[in-house]
Amino acid sequence: MAAPCRRMASRPLSLFVSCLSRTTVRETGLRLFRSTPVCRATPQSKAVTESSPWTLMAAACLQRLPVISADLNPIEQQFAHLMQQMELEKSMLSDHEQRLLEDSERLSRKQAEDYDSDEDGDHRGEEIMLAQDLEDSWEQKLKSFQPAPRVRADVDEDVTSVERCLADPLVLLAQQQVGSEKMWLLPQTRWQEGETLRETAERALTSLPAGFKATFLGSAPCGVYKYKLPKAARTADSLGIKVFFFKAILSGGAPPADASSPFVWVKKSELQRYLKPAYTMKLERFIL
Repeated sequence: MAAPCRRMASRPLSLFVSCLSRTTVRETGLRLFRSTPVCRATPQSKAVTESSPWTLMAAACLQRLPVISADLNPIEQQFAHLMQQMELEKSMLSDHEQRLLEDSERLSRKQAEDYDSDEDGDHRGEEIMLAQDLEDSWEQKLKSFQPAPRVRADVDEDVTSVERCLADPLVLLAQQQVGSEKMWLLPQTRWQEGETLRETAERALTSLPAGFKATFLGSAPCGVYKYKLPKAARTADSLGIKVFFFKAILSGGAPPADASSPFVWVKKSELQRYLKPAYTMKLERFIL
């Protein structure tokens, strides 16, 4: 430590002062450079609420599920017959079939020359009802049974009845005022601020005079339909309409059919009779 101190002490005082002054100038310049404010041309943030030119609406796609099984096509009929035949060949005899064999064996013994009545001591003096007699009584009951018809022409042609076409799913269409004309659409209404789109769809369904009970399938829309208004009706704040569809299942009874009702129940193949092609194409994507 003594040697460096002696070297510094031997240096002229003027050289030490000049070095100190140069170091101070460099540090000062550096501090001045760092302390210079950086000016960026950034605009001040402003909360600007811009209204969308699209009017939001929500519609309820209310479906009535099939009530009875659908008719089998030729391939399904062949497969069902094959499965029944395999089950018959591999299954064991039922109690009734066992009884048929016992009755047949008893009759064959009675017809034999060496028949001994003591063999049927358990059934002596009793009236024996054969299995074949049971089958005859069952056949008579079957003939008197009349099943309900699967096809009812008078009901199936009434589009206002929810009881039509029981083997097919049906979709509810409502007649609504759009501009200056009435159109068949899914029940829809305009979205209001403060509610979700599903709540809007529920409100569209409850606004019908019939009062349907439905179970909505989720809170996310299953489809969307967008269209622009005619040029004469367009404004800067209203360019077109976006309709979000929500699926729902009919969970309660529907009101009785009425020819003057503003709604109809139609099959998927009948949508094109009531709806426009572009609207029908959007619905066919998610309607089974």
